[in-house]
Amino acid sequence: MNVKKVSGPWRRAVTFLVVGCLAAVWGTTGCASDNEYNPPGANARVGQVLIRFAHLAEPPDGPWEQGDDVPLYAWFFNEGQEADRLVGAETTVASSVDIVNAGGTVRGPVELPPRQLVELEEGRTHLLLKDVRQRIRGGEFVWITLRFERAGEIALQVHSQAPTYDDDDVTHVPGLTSPSPE
Repeated sequence: MNVKKVSGPWRRAVTFLVVGCLAAVWGTTGCASDNEYNPPGANARVGQVLIRFAHLAEPPDGPWEQGDDVPLYAWFFNEGQEADRLVGAETTVASSVDIVNAGGTVRGPVELPPRQLVELEEGRTHLLLKDVRQRIRGGEFVWITLRFERAGEIALQVHSQAPTYDDDDVTHVPGLTSPSPE
């Protein structure tokens, strides 16, 4: 059997082509299960702090109205060797942004220990946009500036989570709704 070895440039081209084809196939068929979850939110990094899934809570029964208090949820991971703290936040669309506990009482900064995930979520400590100055619909974006003791500050374009309606009776297809009655 006479096997000829492929030289450098051709080998790189073939490798690139194979990897590209595999990526395309993976991208169209997906690698996740049928229960794939597309989490909401903005992702960013400031200093050693990773910010994940930053989003405004889904509006209940329609958009957030002027004067409402709107919860903001996010996850933080401090990749540094020293602790940091989320000391505050601000936005032009609300009178203030407070760090509150699960019951809505204002509290102090949020500790971000090294190498630990800190989740600001419903039922836990989170940020609260107090007395919003405008209507905010699901899917819209607002600018929020987060301030950290060590990492500094970062401005994020955070979206209001789009409402997820589940009215199986309208279309008779689970999870799919019709914008108008039948």
